[in-house]
Order: sequence, then C-alpha cells, then structure tokens
Amino acid sequence: MAFLASCDTQYPLTHPHAASAVVMVPPLHFKFNAQTSEDNGFQHAPSLPDEEVKARSMAEFNNMVMILRRHGIDVVVMEYPDSDPATPDAVFPNNWFSTLPSGELYLYPMACPNRQLEVKPERLMTALDRAGYAVNHVHKVKCHDKDDAFLESTGAMVIDHLNQRVYAALSHRCDSILLTEWAAKVGMRQVVSFNTEMSDGNPVYHTNVMMAVGEEFAVVCDEVIEPGQRDLVCNTLSQDKTLVSISESQMNQLCGNILQLRNRHGESLIVMSLSAYSAFTEEQKRTLRQFGKLVPVDVNTIETVGGGSVRCMMGEVFLPRHQAAMSG
Repeated sequence: MAFLASCDTQYPLTHPHAASAVVMVPPLHFKFNAQTSEDNGFQHAPSLPDEEVKARSMAEFNNMVMILRRHGIDVVVMEYPDSDPATPDAVFPNNWFSTLPSGELYLYPMACPNRQLEVKPERLMTALDRAGYAVNHVHKVKCHDKDDAFLESTGAMVIDHLNQRVYAALSHRCDSILLTEWAAKVGMRQVVSFNTEMSDGNPVYHTNVMMAVGEEFAVVCDEVIEPGQRDLVCNTLSQDKTLVSISESQMNQLCGNILQLRNRHGESLIVMSLSAYSAFTEEQKRTLRQFGKLVPVDVNTIETVGGGSVRCMMGEVFLPRHQAAMSG
C-alpha cells in the first residue's frame, strides 16, 4: 500500500503557496545525456548535430526567460562559464536545490555522475545575492549509511505548500528514507509516497513528470500509480483540490510537468510547455483556467532531448529579500 506518514515539526505557516521568483540555468552544454537516459524514457536521441541542438535549446531558454519576465516573474539566471565540466542537464536546476522563506537552502544528492557536477551552491548563492535574495543557512541532504541513496529535490518530490504535504513516486532517484528524513527536517505535515509503473513496465523516473499540485488544483496521471495505491493518492489530492486526471499519453507530452507561479501583482500563472498545452483537452484547459492564466512556452528541443520540461527548468525561490533590496 502507499505510504502516508505524519511529521511533528511545524512547517512554516507563512510559506507562500506559489513562488514569484525562479532560478534558471542556460543550457550551455545541453545535449542528449546517455547517463540519465538509462531510466528516463522521456528522452529521445536527436538526429541533429550537438551544436544545432545547443543553439535551439538556447533560443528556447532565452524565449522562456523573456516570457516569464513579461508576465511579472522574477527570473534569476545562474550562469555557467564555458570552462565548467560538461553538464548536459544543467538546464534542469530544480533537481538539486530547494529554498524556504526562512532563508534555508537545501542541496540534494543526484543519481547520475554528470548531474552531480551541476550542484554549485557558491555560484547559486552569488546569483541569488545579486538578485536581492538572502541565504541564511545551507543544508546538505544525505544518507549517512549508504552512498547510493538519492533524492532529486522537486523532481522527486511534488510539494503541496498549502497543506504542508509532499507527494513522491519512489524510484532510484527518490529514496524513501531520505524522503521521510527531509520531510521531518523541514516540517512537512504528511508524506504520500507510492509506486508507479508505466506501460513499458518501468517506474516514472521523476514525480514531477506525472503530477503537479497547485493551490486549488492538481494534475495527476493516476493510471501509472499501482492500483492498490491509486485511491489513497487521488483521495488525498481531492480533499481540497480540483483534480485533473491525465492519461499516460498526455503525461508523455509533459502535461504533468507544469508549475503554478504568482507574479509580482499577485496574479496566478500556470506555466507549461506548448506540447503540454496542445495535449490537454479543451475541457481540461477550461478547468485549469479557473485557477490561473495558462502560459504555454515552446521548449520542444529541451523536452524532447532532455526528457524534462518547463517545470524542471525552474527552481523556485522562496527566500527572503535583503533589507536593502526591500527598501530599494
């Protein structure tokens, strides 16, 4: 059966339910990542040369930054110098860090060796500091008993900030012990973990490709959740969310890899790829529009070659502002 755990520590009640700022990383070394393709069936090897793939991904990245800023989202661009080791998936920073309003920065263990090279806390903190955000403490999530325990941040975990609840599809990239330890550390009220199986027999590699949780809605591909666990997940989501159920074919178009944000004017935005927008039915889009403006972004190269979409490209910033930045 699915695992439902309760935690005693108090999650910050003042935690925003949706971020108004995100960190994004340019795809300077972007290409097909053979290491991650071993368990990421969303990746497809391109027929184009690497330089063309990189050029197209950079154009998609720059366009997405422009669209988000135009909609009132603060985008913090964390630059990677060309001299850095090759990090083909650096464009997906949400997998290695997360933040809290208290100024806490959490760093997470990554499963693939070349993705471990992406974890650059000093460079991240420099970018955040320049943008006016304060990091007060850095925590490293790790397992002291074994080296092969991984928890890939908000790729592995989908967080319901309103209810202090985390949903997680268990996999090689989401260790159950690390998950429950992290939840207790930050004060999550509940952990809902479960197993998945796609039609090819493999588990979903990241929770955030099969589901998304907003303030008042949730999108989930419930058909890939193991039957004995499906009802618990859907019933828990439905307690105070309008549930949008997507098919596995819609999941493969990254309909689950979406993110609700709130811009500087307090307006709700639901950011998704153009592929996802096209794959949602008209009825599903009408439902989602009740909870925010739909913002489709064309990231076809990045999601086809990289196996992740717009949600993976955004690391949410919940940090406090510097006093100087607030007064300025």
